[in-house]
Amino acid sequence: MEQAWQSASVVWLSGVRRIGKTTLALELPDALLLNCDLPSSVRRLQDPERFFASLQQPIVVLDEIHRLEDPSLILKIGADEFPHLRILATGSSTLAATEKFRDSLTGRKRAIHLLPVLVRELPAFGVKDLRRRLLHGGLPQALLADQKDDELFAEWLDSFYARDVQELFRVGKRQEFLKLVELVLRSSGGLLEVSKLAKHTGLSRPTVLTYLDVLEITHLLYRIRPHHSGGRQEILRQPKAYGFDTGFVSFCRGWETLRTEDCGLLWEHLVLETLIATVGMRNLRFWRDKKQREVDFVVRRSGGRLDALECKWSAGSFSSRGLRAFRNLYPEGANFVLSPQPEAAYLQAMDGLEIVACNLEQWESGEAAGLVEQR
Repeated sequence: MEQAWQSASVVWLSGVRRIGKTTLALELPDALLLNCDLPSSVRRLQDPERFFASLQQPIVVLDEIHRLEDPSLILKIGADEFPHLRILATGSSTLAATEKFRDSLTGRKRAIHLLPVLVRELPAFGVKDLRRRLLHGGLPQALLADQKDDELFAEWLDSFYARDVQELFRVGKRQEFLKLVELVLRSSGGLLEVSKLAKHTGLSRPTVLTYLDVLEITHLLYRIRPHHSGGRQEILRQPKAYGFDTGFVSFCRGWETLRTEDCGLLWEHLVLETLIATVGMRNLRFWRDKKQREVDFVVRRSGGRLDALECKWSAGSFSSRGLRAFRNLYPEGANFVLSPQPEAAYLQAMDGLEIVACNLEQWESGEAAGLVEQR
């Protein structure tokens, strides 16, 4: 946030409810926090010019600002008329997601997305067992609970619909919408099949597409697009869909304990979260062809290079079939197998390919990439 304020006076901090946005905002020194859910805060912001002019603190936090009638106007006034102020606005969705945001504040703001607890952050939460993070998920309250609490997940979904969806998007079909959410989370990590979702929810295909947009805007869903060069054998359009948190995926699948194959699926989600935090959605793809050969994630690098990342709960279970097919089409780039196990990254040769086996920390730090550069 401090870095973002160096280039814009407004920072938009988004993330799902209970992810920790308010807790993070309270850590800011010399900041005034207004909870926009409260009538008293709404009254203070009815005259934005007077409000901003009266501030003694250098930072103002407008928590849950999307509750206001015209939040973008307030932020625009703050940015244009009081550029010396640093404004932090929080909300569950991306900015300009609804009719309430009539101005996208182009050039006036920087956006930050707060993700669930990442693998590298687990020690700060006192969590040593990675399986706990997979099963409980990355919302701090759920992660730190002694036992997995299904009521917490059910209540969260109800609150998500009532406060983040119904108020902002006017979605009227509650039962069908929540059924769609459940199906998306249960099938998380697979190809997004809109027709099948429409069939099982009773919604029309256009409505399903609209609701999927809502889920993406509110950060409950990530759609990863396929990488392709237009080849006839490649998947060209159909994205993969991932739920935002492993705890909700395991809840919707009814998992109370995790088998090895369950850990593999959820580990892929944790890798995705780290990729979003480091390289961003814009540079992230997957690859698949019509022979079911696949690379879990493709990271687009400068110069047209494509790094291929495979996610395995056990590095020893890796098969190079998909990677070999991918490299026949796209030879430039590094190959990685990401798993929790390796204590040290190492380079291996397989089917004529050089592949680095590493954990997420080694990949993030550049240690794994260093092995490729040394070659």
